[in-house]
Amino acid sequence: MNTKNTLPKIVVLTGAGISAESGLKTFRDNDGLWENHRVEDVATPEAFERNPGLVYRFYNARRAQLQQDDVKPNAAHMALAKLETIFGDNVMLVTQNVDDLHERGGNKNVYHMHGELLSARCAISQETFEWRDSFDHTSKCPCCNRVTLRPDIVWFGEMPLYMDEIYSALANADLFVAIGTSGNVYPAAGFVQIAKESGAHTIEANLAPGATNALFDESLTGPASHIVPRWVDDLISKYAL
Repeated sequence: MNTKNTLPKIVVLTGAGISAESGLKTFRDNDGLWENHRVEDVATPEAFERNPGLVYRFYNARRAQLQQDDVKPNAAHMALAKLETIFGDNVMLVTQNVDDLHERGGNKNVYHMHGELLSARCAISQETFEWRDSFDHTSKCPCCNRVTLRPDIVWFGEMPLYMDEIYSALANADLFVAIGTSGNVYPAAGFVQIAKESGAHTIEANLAPGATNALFDESLTGPASHIVPRWVDDLISKYAL
């Protein structure tokens, strides 16, 4: 039986592909539109300044969709929760997704580098609040009682969250796994290179090879709900856990 000290340090990165099987649309469709909106109109600080009403409506609709009864974590989410349960603090789960499906699937410690849909942020204090209902330019902020709330989303042109923690984990990782991510959006697309330079074994698990597929040591192709549980079970068996 292996002890915790001999287990590999694992960094898992997930993208929209892992949530697509749960009934959520991938954030960017093949035509480049986000639910019929241009990126520039709903996902930049300039868009929020120019037309806050549209941005509020866009994220209110996505927040409502996330909470529909038919949107549930799938087998891939459940498998990553099992991985965390077995390997404990040796696993860091980083997601580009703004949904809460990892948490609902059982993961306790999730790094949402692009923010969270079920959250609102004060534009002044940067404090965040769990927020499941719609809100807009008339909604009062709990911390300052002013109309300063914005979606707790990292927009294009803004710095992703937890980057120091993520880079530190990548530098010490034995294994890096990217699941359901296109490899088109930086800085996440560069994680595989950092992990490889640090000596980690790298695996891409995707419905189809992503833009950075050639950088990975290993490629698993298929629906996340099929390939992720199989990979997790194989890893657990390898360490006789």
